[in-house]
Amino acid sequence: MFMKEIIPIASDHAGFELKETVKKYLADKGFEVKDYGTYSADSCDYPDFAHQVGHAIDSGLYARGIVICGSGNGVQMTVNKYPGVRCALCWTPEIAHLGRQHNDCNILSMPARFIPEETALQIVDEYLNTPFEGGRHQRRVEKISQCIK
Repeated sequence: MFMKEIIPIASDHAGFELKETVKKYLADKGFEVKDYGTYSADSCDYPDFAHQVGHAIDSGLYARGIVICGSGNGVQMTVNKYPGVRCALCWTPEIAHLGRQHNDCNILSMPARFIPEETALQIVDEYLNTPFEGGRHQRRVEKISQCIK
């Protein structure tokens, strides 16, 4: 039996509108969406929602996710605290492509205040459709979670 891939998604108030657009877009593409919030444009704290996606990816519950805030920075910093997460902050489709192809990113972060909706959906397409190239990039990706002491 074919199972739909589930994409977890979260945003803060600044990313709420874009998150709702992305959710509909994903559903139209055949994905199931797990929405971790926020659920309105009321002011909130991005870590409360981003941590849930970071934990879900880090624990292996889902293969890839999406986080959105005003600049994309706060949610990206939050999810990248998890050792199994490689989140790429993307503001062009080309950056999303390379984030997948070279870095095997498993969470996409987008800056809702700095990209138009059409660009955001192109970024989502690149993120979802670009495979990891492996090869020399595999060695580099393996070094990401190694800490220097």
